[in-house]
This record gives sequence, structure tokens and C-alpha cells, in this order.
Amino acid sequence: MKFGMRKPSLKRSLKARTTGRAKRAVKKALIPGYGKKGMGWIKNPKKAAYNKIYKKTSFSLFDLFK
Repeated sequence: MKFGMRKPSLKRSLKARTTGRAKRAVKKALIPGYGKKGMGWIKNPKKAAYNKIYKKTSFSLFDLFK
């Protein structure tokens, strides 16, 4: 488990910003529950728990400027 500041990844940041609205719309139309809040707990509770703890124990470089 990571505690403290996360290492920023330019590659992942760019990928997240450029994932198209159309791609998400198609997934939302085909996969019931895609993009709905809390679906991670149903699909994979172990990963969802890990992610929740990780989010609370680490912070981003950009969080320092907020």
C-alpha cells in the first residue's frame, strides 16, 4: 500500500483526458451498470476496498495546489 505522494504519470494523465466521449457512450449503451456509482463494489469488492484506502492514504502533486 502506498502512503504519501503518488508519482505523476504524464502518459496516464494524457490517456485519461483523451478517452473519447463516444467510447464511453457506447460502453454505457452496451454494458448495464457501466459508469454507475458503486458498481466496483459489486464487480470486485477486494479491488474496490483497496482503491478506497489508497485514495485516502495517498495524494497527487496536483492536490497540493488546490
